[in-house]
Amino acid sequence: MNKNYSLESLSEIASEIITSAKNKTVLFYGEMGVGKTTLIKEICKQLEVIDTVSSPTFSLVNEYKTLKETSIFHFDFYRITKEEEALDMGIEEYLYDNSWCLIEWPQNVENLLPLESVQIHLSILDNGKRNVQLK
Repeated sequence: MNKNYSLESLSEIASEIITSAKNKTVLFYGEMGVGKTTLIKEICKQLEVIDTVSSPTFSLVNEYKTLKETSIFHFDFYRITKEEEALDMGIEEYLYDNSWCLIEWPQNVENLLPLESVQIHLSILDNGKRNVQLK
């Protein structure tokens, strides 16, 4: 997938990501302010999360419950300076739990991530729209 989108089509983009993802570990790449958390909020909405979705910048991980009583984990590794910090918080247990793991700033823990992770690359276009590439 390689698409340009606006906020009005965010729901469609999130749905396509969910159905196109080959596994449940999804890595979100992009500059600060590109819309990673906004897209994750929409994905969580479509996965029927009943909790409030917010960026776990300080806690590193938020766990959200769905209507089906499953868990979705949302990580923000912006503040990670050493991969050992992620190991100390138990990242491996989350990643191999078969739950959705939505990870912002994955480049800060790249050696710890499953090789088969889905990559989402976001960028801002000159017209204010966003571009999303799923790899």
